[in-house]
Amino acid sequence: MTGESAIALLAFLFPLAYSPGPGNAFFAAIGASKGLKAALPALSGYHVATLIVTALIGVGMGVTILSNPVISKTLAAAGSIYVLWLAWGFIRSARSRAAPGAESLVGRASGFWSGAVVLLLNPKAYHIIAAMFTQFLSPPANEEMFTIATITVIFTLNNFIAFVVWALTGRALTVLFRGERSKQLIDYLFAATLVGVAIWMLLPLFTQ
Repeated sequence: MTGESAIALLAFLFPLAYSPGPGNAFFAAIGASKGLKAALPALSGYHVATLIVTALIGVGMGVTILSNPVISKTLAAAGSIYVLWLAWGFIRSARSRAAPGAESLVGRASGFWSGAVVLLLNPKAYHIIAAMFTQFLSPPANEEMFTIATITVIFTLNNFIAFVVWALTGRALTVLFRGERSKQLIDYLFAATLVGVAIWMLLPLFTQ
């Protein structure tokens, strides 16, 4: 992959990584509630899953998922339900600020496997990855695997940086608004954002 191709790939990925979606909304919410350090296990899980899924789609093994509407719609439904569960965790977090004895789901939502599931149950991520390879995978035959690996690493690192930025942005909100009432409202805001993401993930059920 040439330097010019790598720059073009980053330009292609920039709006996808930094615009609102399931991943960045999830990490912004964890960052706001617990900080970047607490988000690191989920960040690791998400990006290990990203690395594996991207490589598999690059070598053609993701075609079954992308071409089978039943699998795609099942993933969309499961992913939406999971994101709604995460939203409920932030509602519980907001309530726990008013009633300190209440249990919060946010801590459990920030683990390694929670991050991996957010990627694995998002069929739109699969389609974005496939579109990326369609656009940028045109190497000489003897360099195909090297180019797939290069695109996979660039895609994963770009996402990681974007999601760290979102987690830090979420944390900055809680630093800026220090009062418990403000933090409670931020939890509700991210819960509402995740509900919106869940609805967005359900759209393939009605449009395909």
